[in-house]
Amino acid sequence: MSTLHAAGVWVSDGRRMLLAPTTASVSTGEIVAVHGDPGHRHTLFALALGGRLAEARGEVDVDGDASAATRQRQVALVDVPGVSEPDDVSALTTVVGEELAMAGRPAGRGPVDHWLTTNGLRPHRDDRIEDLPAGLRTLALARLASLRPGVQFLVLALPERNGIDPEAWLEDAIALADAGFGVLATMSTGIARHVERDHPGIRTVPFGNAEFTGAEFTGAEPDDDEPRTTEDDR
Repeated sequence: MSTLHAAGVWVSDGRRMLLAPTTASVSTGEIVAVHGDPGHRHTLFALALGGRLAEARGEVDVDGDASAATRQRQVALVDVPGVSEPDDVSALTTVVGEELAMAGRPAGRGPVDHWLTTNGLRPHRDDRIEDLPAGLRTLALARLASLRPGVQFLVLALPERNGIDPEAWLEDAIALADAGFGVLATMSTGIARHVERDHPGIRTVPFGNAEFTGAEFTGAEPDDDEPRTTEDDR
């Protein structure tokens, strides 16, 4: 069993806190929900977990290895807004082909059709990503990300934005955890309450649940205004 652990991770732009100190961990074979109001904290926490945000403070490691390179290999960021989300007008077949190629697998028409059929998505082969029914977008992108060599953890950032019903994607997240992946999903607190009620086996933790360690932030209170730069962390 491997564990992705974040201890007191926080991000500021020097004027305001964009992500309050947050501690969370997820092991392979389980699902963890990190919750809070919608905003940039969801994307920033995902980037920090995946080793793609140098500005993040605190500690993040996989089994004690804190190198960003390790997390970039082992942590897949699934449909993170502005980072790993596909273009909404892209055809599902295009996205599948690109992901299969990224995973080092055959990516021609035949393999794409086979993947769609195997995963129950062939009826949607001509759909654009933005037109997929609620839940199927997350299902497709999470399963494709799980094919990448070396990936042990899947981070889903606010999947409810594509359909408010959490059951539309939770079933597949549970299946991926059962297959041995660690799945961490960020969500609103309202959705987290639903998860706590209907899926008591899923741990939930709030954003901002940790104290500062090391250097103190002396700016304003937490704020969800647009961070000034995240483009380099795609």
